[in-house]
Amino acid sequence: MRAGRLALALALLLQAAAARAELSVLDGAGQRVSVPRAVTRIVTLAPHATELVYAAGAGDRLVATVNYSDYPPAARALPRVGGLSGVSLEAVWRYRPDLVVTWPDGAAARDIDRLRRQGIAVFVSHPLRLGDVAREIEALGHLSGQDAVAGRAAAAYRARLADLERRYAGRAPLRVFFQVSPAPLFTVSDASFLGTLIHLCGGRNVFGALPMPAPQVGIEAVLEAAPQVMLATDAASLAIWDRYPRIPAVEHGTRFVLPADATSRPGPRLVEGAEAVCRALDSARTRLGLTPR
Repeated sequence: MRAGRLALALALLLQAAAARAELSVLDGAGQRVSVPRAVTRIVTLAPHATELVYAAGAGDRLVATVNYSDYPPAARALPRVGGLSGVSLEAVWRYRPDLVVTWPDGAAARDIDRLRRQGIAVFVSHPLRLGDVAREIEALGHLSGQDAVAGRAAAAYRARLADLERRYAGRAPLRVFFQVSPAPLFTVSDASFLGTLIHLCGGRNVFGALPMPAPQVGIEAVLEAAPQVMLATDAASLAIWDRYPRIPAVEHGTRFVLPADATSRPGPRLVEGAEAVCRALDSARTRLGLTPR
């Protein structure tokens, strides 16, 4: 009887130790992701996810990624398992990952389920707000046993954001249109991380109230909104408005081209994109004769 009690007590102790050893976080979709130990083989299915993993101090754990994962430079040497046209699960399995980092549009739900059925942990990255980037860096750092490195990276990111918030909190508001693509014409709403960049810098997104993160709009809607600032990641996109000289942004020369990767990838460089947006809006205020408050 005594031996049985001792065996039971030992089993409970081992179970408790295993539970303590397990690493568990919430991903960007609010789902619990748990691994029995720090992950050592990671596959990312989006360029921004690759940047998040490197920022978390786990770049040496990356074994494969997708096309356009080109930052930091070390990522360019990683094998590829897919791209914009899709991801090969067979290729993913060949690299034997214990963690796959994807995003809502990076893999079909059925593919994510198949990965999980194979015993692979899946972290869905979905930063919609500027602060989400830091939280995901910390989460990925925890899963890879790099809490200290990830914590420092997240703190530095938050500090730069806080500095921008302090500097631009009192700026004169401007009506801003962010153009994602010219044909069809897509923009962003306040449900997008790009919308949060505009607000951080004292702008007012003219399509901020639309429910979709990246809604399609018409030329007439843009003309009616009369934006004082137009933003895009390439000059050709902005050139389509040359024929509408009465738009304030065209009339006053307040159309600006932003760095594409820093503003379109919701990763650690998003704070650099925020700085670029803030500089553009301040240039517009100067041209419009609006002295920063």
